[in-house]
Amino acid sequence: MYVRDAQGLEALVAALDGAPVIGVDTEFMREKTYFPRLCLLQVASEDVVAIVDPLAVRDLSPLWRLLERPYIVKVLHAGVQDLEIAFQKTGTVPAPVFDTQAAAALVGYPSQLGYGPLIKELLEVELEKADSYSDWSVRPLSETQVAYALDDVRYLPAAYAALKQRLEAEGRASWLDEEFTRLADPETYRVVPEEQWRRVKRFAQLKRRQLGVLKYVAAWREAEAQRRDLPKRWVMTDESLIEVARRQPRDLEALHAIRGVNERVVAQYGRDIIAAVRTGLDMPESELPSVEKRERIPRDVDAAVDLLSALVRMRAREHGVATPQLATRKDLEEFAAGRRKGSPLSEGWRHTMVGRELEDVLDGRLALVVADGAVTVRLLDEAAAEEA
Repeated sequence: MYVRDAQGLEALVAALDGAPVIGVDTEFMREKTYFPRLCLLQVASEDVVAIVDPLAVRDLSPLWRLLERPYIVKVLHAGVQDLEIAFQKTGTVPAPVFDTQAAAALVGYPSQLGYGPLIKELLEVELEKADSYSDWSVRPLSETQVAYALDDVRYLPAAYAALKQRLEAEGRASWLDEEFTRLADPETYRVVPEEQWRRVKRFAQLKRRQLGVLKYVAAWREAEAQRRDLPKRWVMTDESLIEVARRQPRDLEALHAIRGVNERVVAQYGRDIIAAVRTGLDMPESELPSVEKRERIPRDVDAAVDLLSALVRMRAREHGVATPQLATRKDLEEFAAGRRKGSPLSEGWRHTMVGRELEDVLDGRLALVVADGAVTVRLLDEAAAEEA
């Protein structure tokens, strides 16, 4: 189905109603806007494959309502941006969701595996990727664009079934519950302007009063970019925000003297920027933001990290899990340095699979030894542990 009017959308929703699983994908443009511009919305059940043209069908609420039904599993591949669009359009997020990229990593496929390679591995179907960089806002769509868009969602229900079967067979069906709950949580996609200073490049170099100024200037930029639907960098660059926070201009002349702040910015936004600077300067000392200074990872943990890496690789191979999905080197560096609280290795399935053993290795209760050419794990007795 290729839906281009309200009647077609009504027919599509009727055809999908009652389906236990619906694959979902979107095509969008974002290069010149703050909000992603939805250009196509694709859906598929076992029996129906369709693309909906949101540039022709202005009211998509019947389809959004269908996707919000709790008894339908919405299947996506690397679906964060698709779900962000749903939140932007409706204020809610479809739930429950199942992300095939995340699930694939738990059954042995590489982390961040693309949709095409996954479908080839799971279903032995080779997908064409010729139109992956299309301008989806241009109409009419070509036949190859339509085919590409349909294929991007056509195989999601079958991929879901294959991955779910493997997860259940290996006792891992619930391992992704927490991640999928987070994906379906509206708070994951809610942008708070007053918190955006943490996303400005090099913010950690500033002192507390400068951070106070940055907080309000970055919040102004975020709100202005949203209001005008422009990329944030088009309103003001990160480099300029940092310089404004450092130099704290009190008037337009001082603002104009800052490198990177051109006449257009001063003329268009100058008074608002100065007002934001003054708000930051007026903040009480007790309310100023601060940056937690994390100690550098000690160099002497390198040997411990290499040892832990061997154990992680062994368990990943044994359980058929992509090694980076189980633990990255950064995860292991933090863990070896004693920063276990909040570590992904300290909770959930990662702790069960390898985290508990990593703790035992670091605490001298477990040893890695080579026996018959293979690395194995051996429990140390109490005396050996004390000596260690």
